Amino acid sequence: MPPGVTNAVELQKKLREHDYLADEGLSTAIYLTLRLGRPLFLEGEAGVGKTEVAKVLSRILDTPLIRLQCYEGIDVYQAVYEWDYARQLLHIRATEALGGDRENLERDLYSREFLISRPLLQALEHEGENPPVLLIDEVDRSDDEFEAFLLEILSDFSVTIPEIGTIRAERPPIVVLTSNRTREVHDALKRRCLYFYIEHPGFEREVEIVRVRVPEAEERLARQVAAAVGRMRQMDLYKPPGVAETIDWTRALVALGAKELDERLVEATLGSVLKYHEDQQRASSAGLAALVAGGMGA
Repeated sequence: MPPGVTNAVELQKKLREHDYLADEGLSTAIYLTLRLGRPLFLEGEAGVGKTEVAKVLSRILDTPLIRLQCYEGIDVYQAVYEWDYARQLLHIRATEALGGDRENLERDLYSREFLISRPLLQALEHEGENPPVLLIDEVDRSDDEFEAFLLEILSDFSVTIPEIGTIRAERPPIVVLTSNRTREVHDALKRRCLYFYIEHPGFEREVEIVRVRVPEAEERLARQVAAAVGRMRQMDLYKPPGVAETIDWTRALVALGAKELDERLVEATLGSVLKYHEDQQRASSAGLAALVAGGMGA
């Protein structure tokens, strides 16, 4: 637990000090994760700030962030460990050239010297003052077999390497799992975790987030951008913009010296907020002037 934090309200203030604006529900979920030592499972649309929770926790706790990016086909060898085959081969050649003992050679090949630690093993073996924050990002992109493996890891925070034995964390890492809901994650994995769904923020909260993350932006511009993004989310888009895109768009506009939105600026910077050509076409068809008008009324 961060120093001086004894409840969820104090943690909410600490998050704000590190430029992360969490509502009461999310700050309570994070507090309980730290207090109870349970993994936190965060779901929500892309860009709502799920990954940022792990990043800000690592800053608050002054501990490393260890990130495992999930993808289709990920397995134990990408997530936990693998053997350094190139070094093993060199060791074989060097030993044979020196006439070394073959029995000892086979034993040496599968020692820790030749083991490459991947994120999950790094988190279990961390020896710092505070346990690390382990981010298992976009777990919904992995397959059922890897989910089952994660369930085993999160049950007792240990892993067995056949050639070495069982490695168990002295202090379990602080675990944050995220999902964009591209598919449903199995109930068994969710039951191991505390759960929170992060919604898109309301208009005023989004303006506040933009003002915190892009302090050089004029308040009028921040309100116009937040209103325009809110309008985009009401369109039938393939990928509605998240808060991350709102921030990116504001930064792009500030970089261009903009003080307020106009139709020309929207057209020129649309790629900062909408990342699919089809979505840009839909927004243009709906009328860029309408986006500006919606922002002007904010």
